[in-house]
Amino acid sequence: MSLIKSVVTVGGFTMVSRILGFIRDILIATVLGAGPISDAFFVAFRIPNMFRRLVAEGAFSAAFVPLFARELEEGSKETALEFAAHALGFLTGFLFVFSALFMIFMPFLMQYLAPGFEAGGARFELAVTFTRITFPYLIAMAVVALLGGILNAFYKFAAMSAAPILLNIILISCLIFPLLNNSFDAGILLAWGVAAAGAAQAIYLIIACKREGVWPGVRVPRFTPKIRRLFRLMLPGLVGAGVLQINILVGTIIASLLATGSISYLYYADRVYQLPLGVIGIAVGTALLPMLSRQLRSGEKDLANETMNRAVELSMLFTLPAAVALMIIAQPVISVLFEHGQFDASASETTAKALVAFASGLPAYVLTKIYAPGFFAREDTTTPVIIGIIAMLINIVLSLLLLDLLAHAGIALATSLAAWMNALTLMALLLMRGHYKTDRRLVRRLIGGLAASAVMGGALWASLPYTHILTGTDDLLLRILGLTLLVGGGGLVFGISALVFGAANLADLKNMLRRRKSA
Repeated sequence: MSLIKSVVTVGGFTMVSRILGFIRDILIATVLGAGPISDAFFVAFRIPNMFRRLVAEGAFSAAFVPLFARELEEGSKETALEFAAHALGFLTGFLFVFSALFMIFMPFLMQYLAPGFEAGGARFELAVTFTRITFPYLIAMAVVALLGGILNAFYKFAAMSAAPILLNIILISCLIFPLLNNSFDAGILLAWGVAAAGAAQAIYLIIACKREGVWPGVRVPRFTPKIRRLFRLMLPGLVGAGVLQINILVGTIIASLLATGSISYLYYADRVYQLPLGVIGIAVGTALLPMLSRQLRSGEKDLANETMNRAVELSMLFTLPAAVALMIIAQPVISVLFEHGQFDASASETTAKALVAFASGLPAYVLTKIYAPGFFAREDTTTPVIIGIIAMLINIVLSLLLLDLLAHAGIALATSLAAWMNALTLMALLLMRGHYKTDRRLVRRLIGGLAASAVMGGALWASLPYTHILTGTDDLLLRILGLTLLVGGGGLVFGISALVFGAANLADLKNMLRRRKSA
């Protein structure tokens, strides 16, 4: 399967999931707004999500996929699935104990996870209750991560990419009840919805693996040399693969010290920039790791380098204009998406400031998703962890330094700056070690992409006073029309500029489409 087809598969399902996620967040903003209940729920939702991405999808996937790919290349499908079965037993067993302890000691731990929530206060008690309900989600998602890693190693990307759609469908369903009747407790419904969505996704992946004939089965795990190797690779990856999640958690902790609503502002801004990050960055990274692992295992180093260059080229073609656009039209984007019900104009303005700061780091987040597999595919999770720790410390220091000056937006900006340090250092080390070499085509396309994005940004900036006639009204339909004109016009300007400056080539696009049709 080609990189393009793999990215399109993952990106397509991710796009559907993110659109449903936007609908979910619009409903949450309408029902809860930006207040104590929303702050408590977002803390409860973010904590197991952070551990999920850090342990299950982050460190585990980074270590498991290359080892599983090695078993497929050097051993057999049967031995690879046996290894996966033992890994599944150890991972779920550990997380079961971890989750139980975390839930028991939640009141104590919440003092450190959200130190700004006064112990015994409304936000504190709600956050403890909600987190205890949502935490089993972590165990279910560990199963999803392992089974998804198996499917990805066989280049079966659809099921894993489609699984998050279930989460959004279930949470949207939970929000319908308080919308129809405000006597329902929206916070509790959402918390239980998260737990139910985890179970639903795990069941879905089990069915998908059985359908593809790659279900590893359930067995008592044995601590084999292969499992020991897996854990050795996982331990440093706990930080290296999840540095972005740690940075976001640090931001949540610091934001809890600010005014009520600050956590919610950061959450809503985070959700917007996560759309291009998920569709582009996560899609490319997900498809890239098993591909690089197999190419390197087969000794095809030149092909692996070509794959990475094309991954950077493809991702930056979409990420650079997305970052520029989000920074310039942040206000109308937030207004159209979230300014309904309990979410007022003041909340839109405050959230837009955080979006501008987050968007400035969007290319860095995506590049990290591409360069990190360059280490993971070589079974090197130690190097990224060292870089991750440094980036995390930079994020904490910058967050505290910028807090007084920029409030919650300073936290977002610190996250972006730390992400740039992370991505650029990963790239520099790959270059220095001879594991990666940029080609002329990539450099030419990146320069063209920057120029085209600058032209598009100038056009959007110049059009803001005119489209504000629509986006600045109280009429939602007019605001949607104004945002549509901005997005459509900006996309058209970038498309033309990209062809003029050489960021994209019509012949390449036609060949890409031909490969997709023939695949």
